[in-house]
Amino acid sequence: MKKNGFSLIELMIAVGIAAILAAIAIPSYSAYVKRANRTDATKSISVIAQALERCYTQNYTYVGCPAAVSPVASTQGYYTVTITLAPGPPSETYSINAVPALPPQTTDAQCTSFTVDSAGTQTTLPAGNVKTCWGST
Repeated sequence: MKKNGFSLIELMIAVGIAAILAAIAIPSYSAYVKRANRTDATKSISVIAQALERCYTQNYTYVGCPAAVSPVASTQGYYTVTITLAPGPPSETYSINAVPALPPQTTDAQCTSFTVDSAGTQTTLPAGNVKTCWGST
C-alpha cells in the first residue's frame, strides 16, 4: 500500500517543533533588537556632546549653541534627548539625557535612561548598568 502525504501525528510533531523553536528564538531576537537600538541613544548623545564642546571652544559658554536646543529625537527616533545647561551665565556645564520614546525601547527594563555630563561621566537608570547600556567592556 502506497502512503501519500503526512499523517496527523507527523504534522503535529512538526508544528510542536516549530513552536518550541519560535518560543526560544523570538525572545532572543527581541533582546538583541533592544540591545542594538541602544546605540541610537549613545550615538545621539555623543554627537550632541561633540557639538556642544565645539561651540564652547569658540564662545566659552554653552548658552546659544545650536546643539543646546532641547528636546530632540535621537538619530533613529527611538529616544528623546534633552540637554540641560547649568543655570546662569556663563554656563560652563551641561547634562544630556536620553529616554526611550518608541517601542521596542520603551520596554527595555535593563536601560531606561542614558545620561552624560560635561565631564564625560556616563550614567544609566537603573543604576549599575553603565557597562551594559553604554556598550563598554
